[in-house]
Amino acid sequence: MARFMVVGGQRLQGRINVSGSKNASLPILAATLLNPGESLIHGVPQLRDVDVMCEVLQYLGARVTREGGTIRVDAGQINCWEVSEELTRKMRASNLVLGPMLGRFKKMTVSHPGGCDIGSRPMNLHLKGMTSLGARITEKFGYITAQTDIVRGAEIHLDMPSVGATENIMMAAALSKGITRIRNAAREPEIVDLQNFLNKMGADIKGAGTDIIKIKGVSSLGSTAHTVIPDRIEAGTHMIAAAITCGDVTVANVIPEHVESLIAKLREAGVQITVGDDTIRVSARGRPGAVDIKTLFYPGFPTDMQPQIMALLTMADGTSIISEMVFENRYKHVSEFRRMGADIKVEGQTAIIKGVTKLSGAVVEASDLRAGAALVLAAMAADNGSVIENIDHIDRGYEKLERKYSALGARIIRVHS
Repeated sequence: MARFMVVGGQRLQGRINVSGSKNASLPILAATLLNPGESLIHGVPQLRDVDVMCEVLQYLGARVTREGGTIRVDAGQINCWEVSEELTRKMRASNLVLGPMLGRFKKMTVSHPGGCDIGSRPMNLHLKGMTSLGARITEKFGYITAQTDIVRGAEIHLDMPSVGATENIMMAAALSKGITRIRNAAREPEIVDLQNFLNKMGADIKGAGTDIIKIKGVSSLGSTAHTVIPDRIEAGTHMIAAAITCGDVTVANVIPEHVESLIAKLREAGVQITVGDDTIRVSARGRPGAVDIKTLFYPGFPTDMQPQIMALLTMADGTSIISEMVFENRYKHVSEFRRMGADIKVEGQTAIIKGVTKLSGAVVEASDLRAGAALVLAAMAADNGSVIENIDHIDRGYEKLERKYSALGARIIRVHS
């Protein structure tokens, strides 16, 4: 186990580069299973979740090699159609192999997935999509099996714009017979990146980024190379890091359009934002103003930024209200903020934050990926020192976080026990 030791009170200054997107890399790596040849993926971050996805691909028989930020996948010798429960429980996104394996081999078995405990994320929409495409679904002893003689195009209306279900259906339908339309599809930038990758392989997909995606099935897909988009959640975390430390930081390798909702809220809070083509400069002096936040599906304010913006608002001048509309169990970080002196009251899905002038260092524990990042932000702004336990969660989604913040002037070190 490892922990972060953080001494707060340092103003962050300088330039920080955003790594490739975790949430784009994972479905794209899964999609390499659709190609019997080699796929070359560039800009992949070095994260624990990426490592697990590579383990899943290797378990199925793919050859996976990595050099720096480039991963090469040869899926020509797939010889397994079931992912072990041990692997699936390590990461929820491992269920993304269901769609491509069904599309190419017409069968796949996965167990109910694990990951961060932030709320209910059932597989029902994934399975509804597979069933609509012609799959027969059986569930037994915690495992889900999907199989079919042929994947046929279908009209699919999702009850909610699930990112994972949209991605799984896109991949399964890429090699189908006929045309598939996904209505009420997720609109996240990672969906667009997956479409771009699949189309480079020879798929015929249009509409990603809108709520209707049209997939015209093709007979085969081939080898290609692709560079994943920058990680918008990492970019947003760095922006808040600058604001919470009253810093002056230029966030580089970012697509500003992907973080527009955060830019708007930071400006509302009085933070100065300067947007370039692929950079965002964030500078702040004094306490931010209070703002109200409601998490929504993209392009609304992302639930994955809720803990981080809460960290900033704990020291706002006034009272802020956060309404968590996506996950019902995403306030576990509140008790840890309270240990640092925050004044937060939770009523159902609403958090009421009365800003304090200063947080105090404390021993706290990361309950999930984004909560862990939020605790790092709070610790960098707090008086005295803090210890953040269970940082394996943070390593799932942030590449070399302590090194990046140390380069900006933060006093943060990783300690192995």
